[in-house]
Amino acid sequence: MSASDTQSSSDLFSGASPLRRLRAGPLFAALAVALLYGVGFASSDYWFNAIFIPFLIMVLAGLGLNLLTGYAGQASLGTGAFMAVGAYATYNSLLRLPELPLPVSLVVGGAFAAFAGVIFGLPSLRIRGFYLTASTLAAQFFLPWLFNQYGWFSNYTTSGSISAPKLAFAGLDLSTPQGRYFLTVTTTIVLTWAAWNLMRSQTGRNWMAIRDMETAAAVAGIPVGWNKLAAFAISSFIIGIAGALWAFAYLGTVDSRSFDLDRSFTVLFIIIIGGMGSISGAFIGSAFVILLPILLSNISSTFFAGLLDAGQLENLQKILFGVLIVFFLIKEPNGLLALFTKFYRRVSSWPLNT
Repeated sequence: MSASDTQSSSDLFSGASPLRRLRAGPLFAALAVALLYGVGFASSDYWFNAIFIPFLIMVLAGLGLNLLTGYAGQASLGTGAFMAVGAYATYNSLLRLPELPLPVSLVVGGAFAAFAGVIFGLPSLRIRGFYLTASTLAAQFFLPWLFNQYGWFSNYTTSGSISAPKLAFAGLDLSTPQGRYFLTVTTTIVLTWAAWNLMRSQTGRNWMAIRDMETAAAVAGIPVGWNKLAAFAISSFIIGIAGALWAFAYLGTVDSRSFDLDRSFTVLFIIIIGGMGSISGAFIGSAFVILLPILLSNISSTFFAGLLDAGQLENLQKILFGVLIVFFLIKEPNGLLALFTKFYRRVSSWPLNT
């Protein structure tokens, strides 16, 4: 994927004039933020627990992986493991340092996940592609084993599962569905804003240069090794915070089995379907991955009641995801975002394009 492809697929307004892009970008972002916060005052507990909270958390996980794979070009299948690191580190921070406020504990969890990302990203200095994927896959097996093997991480509970502590900050109770939603949406907005600015900085341009042609980037004087490790660190930091929110704001428990290899593949599907190398792709892919199973379940209960059991429906979802992955990899590597961008350009230039 070239830099021009990424730019065109990540900016819905790329076909418009520079002045129009300058006005439309901040306006669109402000409307999106207002909508996200407005939803928090107009939704029920079911929508919070079943749709909005998991959607936003998977946006964060997809955003973190997209920085590493879509922008920096480094393959990884250790997303679930880094989410687990963030969850366990945040839990132990809240448990053993109760004087720390909740946002600081989330940052601590993200920092430990960043450290783990750097450790398992060290092989990227010498290998790439499939071999790097196998290296990061080792994290997916080693880290959950570590958390299960040593009871200190789970405060020596017999089951190995931990109930999430009460979430509170500045005198506000965030343990309610609405409170957990506002915690999640605020974290998502802050990290998305930070990632958006990072990709427009020199660091982001260095990552894309390494992704497009590593040898040319090295010849141009870009410190390739340092930038690769920085990509692993920042990506794992965001993924670690997503893991903490997945445990505390969504599941209510910390369990390494919640961050298995399937979780890593789910996040990978998000960026493939939504669009690699784009901030918006994480939102589109997460919405697709979260809403599709609910849509299929409603269709099954409405039109095929009694014909498909839960196991068959789950297998159907996996088959559909597999078909979509193959389709996007072959026909549209830039994902749904590229399709939306092409549709927007066609509509905005109608009827001149006919």
